[in-house]
Amino acid sequence: MSAFKEDFLSFAIERGVLLFGAFKTKAGRVSPYFFNAGLFNDGLSLKRLGEFYAKAILDSGLAFDGLFGPAYKGIPLAAAVAIALAGLGRNVPFSYNRKEAKDHGEGGVIVGAPLQGRILIVDDVISAGTSVRESVALIRAAGAEPCGVAIALDRQERGTGELSAVQEVSRDYGLPVIPIVRLDDLMAYLAARAGQAETLAAMRAYRERYGAA
Repeated sequence: MSAFKEDFLSFAIERGVLLFGAFKTKAGRVSPYFFNAGLFNDGLSLKRLGEFYAKAILDSGLAFDGLFGPAYKGIPLAAAVAIALAGLGRNVPFSYNRKEAKDHGEGGVIVGAPLQGRILIVDDVISAGTSVRESVALIRAAGAEPCGVAIALDRQERGTGELSAVQEVSRDYGLPVIPIVRLDDLMAYLAARAGQAETLAAMRAYRERYGAA
């Protein structure tokens, strides 16, 4: 595993964003880990998070013209990534949506730069794919084209069928998904560290039971 991914996982654990134990998911499963990107909630954390996203995006080689952050978690993420990309010499516009249309001032549901060209959606994770579906509709309605989705963690976990939520997004919309790390990366990270045998065993059992191919 690359040092970049190791650094991100160490950072997430240090900030208490990635926890280990027993956590009930929305699907009713008991997961041995929990990832809450909302806890990247100070200036330094958000700065570093944006830099991790930016590196993963640039390393992917994906061509894009702008960023879109779905309300609500995607809003600070898209802003942080835009700042990080600018620091790397790539200045791109970003936009986000309101949950409800504004009927005064500038009006509408889209805030920020006009949606034009190829737009990369930036979010924390993909669970049911609802946020992506809504984002795709908004981007296309504006005359632009969604070109991919960048997320922090791919849980590689089956949804209602055999595919993971990430795989379903790729299948349904033809969009590449760029994660900073995947569950397999997290397991490799734990395997390389002493004292993690019990946690790793729980992760492997969970992956075996609920993991997507």
